[in-house]
Amino acid sequence: MKRSDIQHMPQFFDRYILLADDIDVVEGLQQTAKLYHDEAIRQAMLQLGDQVYAPGKWTAKDILQHLIDNERIMSYRAMRFARNDKTALPGYDEELFGANTTANQRSIDDLLEEFLLVRQSTIALFKSFSPEMLHREGISFNQRISPLALGFVLIGHPIHHLKVLKERYFPLIQA
Repeated sequence: MKRSDIQHMPQFFDRYILLADDIDVVEGLQQTAKLYHDEAIRQAMLQLGDQVYAPGKWTAKDILQHLIDNERIMSYRAMRFARNDKTALPGYDEELFGANTTANQRSIDDLLEEFLLVRQSTIALFKSFSPEMLHREGISFNQRISPLALGFVLIGHPIHHLKVLKERYFPLIQA
């Protein structure tokens, strides 16, 4: 199913969903699986080290850990809703999660490998969903959202953070 098949566009998450092309959700997950494995992107993250563009911002490693955490949370939500679980699921505090990791003690390559492994699991999960399951809705972050919409959040979220890296972080190493 494609992005255009989303029946209800959830606020807040639309910023990520709309970054994705109108392609099959599994194809989009596959395409963005190696987004950060581009050698130029990898090298730029290595060169950045612990540099941030402003005080209090995350490092490249923190961003990768955030992508991993978010992937797990959104996949879990998609599975719950696809299985017709009507339990309202809370949001999560990304700053709290970010403050309680060991990301900066890990290597970029280790984080990239974990992201790829988690994404492969997400792809397998979404391949298992029927069209009916993709359209079921649940409540997350106090709003209706479908597994299909969550799949496109997972496609657009890494795109969003790569844009941030390119626009705000990578110029630090070109100066």
